[in-house]
Amino acid sequence: MKANSIKQEAQRLIDELDETATWEDLMYKIYVRQAIEKGIKDSDEGKTLDVEQVRARFGLNP
Repeated sequence: MKANSIKQEAQRLIDELDETATWEDLMYKIYVRQAIEKGIKDSDEGKTLDVEQVRARFGLNP
């Protein structure tokens, strides 16, 4: 499947908004999309921690 261009994805996000949406609504959708893409990229590059590592880092008991 071919990845959509940023312009196509931005249009899709806009099309999903209600007619009463605010600029903040649009900015939030863009922010969430960017965060998801970054998370997927980090995962693909092996830049993740498993649950045990997170618990150890924050001193949490299993």
